[in-house]
Amino acid sequence: MIPARFAPILFGLILSGLMSCIVSGIATLRALGAVDGFVAAWMGSWMVAWAIAFPTVLLVAPLTRRIVARLTAAPQRG
Repeated sequence: MIPARFAPILFGLILSGLMSCIVSGIATLRALGAVDGFVAAWMGSWMVAWAIAFPTVLLVAPLTRRIVARLTAAPQRG
């Protein structure tokens, strides 16, 4: 089991992996169409996208948390 202190990094890894997979799949399909070799092209695009997305998620997460905190109301205390 992975120690809890690594949860934010693991979250970023999984989130960036899933999102880059979906987005690169859509972009590759739109660029190439459903051609032979589509899956290989998609996987190549995904690896490049994930290599960029993962560190980006880790860098922008603190800023995103601050923006969300400013846009949402604090819970009311009893």
